[in-house]
Amino acid sequence: MADKKRVLVTGMAGQIGGIIRRQLGDRYALSGLDRVQVDDVPSTVADISNYDGIRPAFEGVDVVVHLGADPSPRGPWESILDNNIIGTRNVFEAARDAGVKRVVFASSNHVVGYYPLKQDPYKAAYDGRLSEIRRPFPALTTELIRPDSYYGVSKAFGEALGSYFHDAHGLSVICLRIGWVMTPDDPTFSPPSLSLWLSHRDAAQLIQKSIDAPSSVGFTVVNGESDNALSIWDIETTGNVLGYQPQDGAGEDWTPRDDSPSII
Repeated sequence: MADKKRVLVTGMAGQIGGIIRRQLGDRYALSGLDRVQVDDVPSTVADISNYDGIRPAFEGVDVVVHLGADPSPRGPWESILDNNIIGTRNVFEAARDAGVKRVVFASSNHVVGYYPLKQDPYKAAYDGRLSEIRRPFPALTTELIRPDSYYGVSKAFGEALGSYFHDAHGLSVICLRIGWVMTPDDPTFSPPSLSLWLSHRDAAQLIQKSIDAPSSVGFTVVNGESDNALSIWDIETTGNVLGYQPQDGAGEDWTPRDDSPSII
């Protein structure tokens, strides 16, 4: 039996890191990099804004899944700069220096977040004005950039950095514009959540397909959502490039909750 791929996950202590541990832990030899210890995998405790502190974690690694970041669209500039810009550069540089074959970068729908916040028919889907939407309409593709926050800008930066590291250094980079992974795994509280939902099961599949994609996938940016009825995102390309076939999908019915999180 072939040796398992050695996969380093930055931000392993977070929500998606937990999904990876639970659903992909038997498939790969996982290790973690985070500010806190993760008990069930070998872990390096360090801040990704400190290059010397994180560099040893990359030795002997085949694939890096880079989740570590300030995850908030409301994050202040200082935190976004340290965690999402300097930290992301450090992760790519450490991967290159250690001879890692691929980085799977957790980008975000917030790279194009002002389309659904500003422009119909995408805004109509987010607002729940479904009777006003003429279907089908053009899905949002990954050639577009219209960030809605410093967070969205930082993820666009990460995609550009991945393109550079592929062209300049031959590093395979797969950027996933992730929709909305939520806990509880139930999007039925608002129209935006119905559109953006990426179920835990589909998130695990998307990351697995990215880790195992053939070496011919040198650099790409793809969307990551489940097969949602209110989808405004192009996931057909994700299937064509990675073989991603979502198993879950949200419908068009929602019931507002008092504790519903905001998209921004």
